[in-house]
Amino acid sequence: MFFKVEEFGVCEVRDLKEGGSNLTVVEENKKEYVKLVCQMKMTGSIRSQIKSFLDGFYEIVPKHLISIFNEQELELLIAGLPTIDIDDLKANTEYVKYNSNSLQIQWFWRALRSFEQADRAKLLQFVTGTSKVPLQGFVALEGMNGPQKFQIHRDDRSTDRLPSAHTCFNQLDLPAYETYEKLRFMLLRTVQECPEGFGLV
Repeated sequence: MFFKVEEFGVCEVRDLKEGGSNLTVVEENKKEYVKLVCQMKMTGSIRSQIKSFLDGFYEIVPKHLISIFNEQELELLIAGLPTIDIDDLKANTEYVKYNSNSLQIQWFWRALRSFEQADRAKLLQFVTGTSKVPLQGFVALEGMNGPQKFQIHRDDRSTDRLPSAHTCFNQLDLPAYETYEKLRFMLLRTVQECPEGFGLV
């Protein structure tokens, strides 16, 4: 199992694991192969740059002072708490299997307005992967493939489930909760206890 990397016009073969150049990718090991390729491309190929950045960062802010924060908390600490214009977000939201008049959507906006600014920021972070509001407002929200509106999709599975999110698509999967109180409770529980919507495992 191997792959080729081209750096500055030089093609070299790097084993993804010991003896990898002697392993053929087959159905049984393709998941492992994809995981190792992703790991190499996202961190392994820039390991020295990451180390240099962290060495410089830790000179300014000692590691023991920030190690108590997760990545979401650290972003809020560095970038500050954004002011979220709910009317702007609402005007730039698309619905799938819901519409703007659906009871759950009306409850969603009512619940969001009742949240403190910190919980609004956590919701934005949960759905989009960042708590930052685009400078041009939510009309300029970006997704994996460029401009991507905030989306609320109806989740027709159990209403005992928490909402889930797909940050690459700025997508919130919202179950069709039976009451406003349940929707607000589940949404608040999600943003306070489950800061990551959907990630690679």
